[in-house]
Amino acid sequence: MDSLFDSAAEEAHKSQEPLAVRMRPRGLDEVIGQRHLLGSGTPLRRLVESEAPMSLFLWGPPGTGKTTLAYVVSNATKRRFVEVSAVSAGVKDVRAAIDQARRDLGMTGRQTVLFVDEVHRFNKAQQDALLPAVENRWVTFIGATTENPFFSVISPLLSRSLLLTLEPLSEDDIRAVLERAVTDPRGLGGRVTLRADALDQLVRLAGGDARRSLTYLEAAALLADDVTVEVVEKAADKAAVRYDRQGDQHYDVISAFIKSMRGSDADAAVHYLARMVEAGEDPRFIARRIVIFASEDVGMADPSCLQVAVAAAQAVEFIGLPEGRINLTQAVIHCALAPKSNAVVKAIGAASDDVRRGLIGQVPGHLRDAHYPGAAKLGHGKGYQYPHDFEHGLVRQDYVPQELRDRRYYEPTSHGAEARFGERWSKIRGFLRGEGDPTGA
Repeated sequence: MDSLFDSAAEEAHKSQEPLAVRMRPRGLDEVIGQRHLLGSGTPLRRLVESEAPMSLFLWGPPGTGKTTLAYVVSNATKRRFVEVSAVSAGVKDVRAAIDQARRDLGMTGRQTVLFVDEVHRFNKAQQDALLPAVENRWVTFIGATTENPFFSVISPLLSRSLLLTLEPLSEDDIRAVLERAVTDPRGLGGRVTLRADALDQLVRLAGGDARRSLTYLEAAALLADDVTVEVVEKAADKAAVRYDRQGDQHYDVISAFIKSMRGSDADAAVHYLARMVEAGEDPRFIARRIVIFASEDVGMADPSCLQVAVAAAQAVEFIGLPEGRINLTQAVIHCALAPKSNAVVKAIGAASDDVRRGLIGQVPGHLRDAHYPGAAKLGHGKGYQYPHDFEHGLVRQDYVPQELRDRRYYEPTSHGAEARFGERWSKIRGFLRGEGDPTGA
């Protein structure tokens, strides 16, 4: 009697799970897409067929099956599946999961798949906590990330793991996912009719994200048994903000965000910031774009802008969301209202163009390194004059190669603080090139 009750309770619980969870494949043969990872002899196949634990990273856009593949590996190998979200977990949670895995391994011999979702959100200390389990193979570690792991994962952890790259799902893949969900007893079990044009609309709205497509389908099925285009659009409006982190909307919104700051419209810039934050964009991506903007579009017109942008990026790394959005907003408003100059990016661009064209020249002898044995015999450093020994900290001598003497890279604007820097640079440059009086600088 108890077993019947337990079974009924389990079925009731499963029926309350999101459609995307209920439709999660139970084996590799049910996985749709990622054919390059699922063929015979591939590392993922070998992991499933082998009893030996290993560690790997799954890198790919949202909704491409990272969690699904980790779950399938656990299911196929009959290993205990433990999921940790890097958004909410800390070092204590990671160590507790590892300790439990060690106990299970020692007492029963049962292995554990430790799946860390959004592992790129872990800081260095949290990632370091994973190392003993990976090195000693106490767990089969699987980390999922939408960020490039070469930038977001510590080298010791990455070097001990296999990196598998997931590709965005094609429209045919998304279509197959939806059609299966409509008919499968685990899904909607044929209880709704999905019109052909509504199916096309769901595929388009999904943007290659299988989880999003199933979320929209589930919302539509709750509104009507006959799912039409109109029902899908109404469901999509309720299900999510219209922002595709990997598709055109991603690029359109970040483009509008940058251009709004460049155009000094603080309201518009904050609006696009809110759209990205509410849609789940990685705040570190947003912070990086603000830091770049601070030098590319503001530069010396307001040097404090870079300090504010970097401080906001560090604050986001330190405290995360939701509070980190306040720091981002402060930086965005500062950047938007700051005087603008692209003289910095133009300077490095012009200098780089000359270098690529071979316009380099020899480093003047008096500027060359004179510290190593034999340098003096070559004349390195001979005649160098130490600026601090002179009034105003300036001395007339050649710093640029002779071939580049007349080249100009930094051309200051008259905007904001750059007007002051520009005036000073004009006097210094004239003095160094043989004109003017250093007292004016």
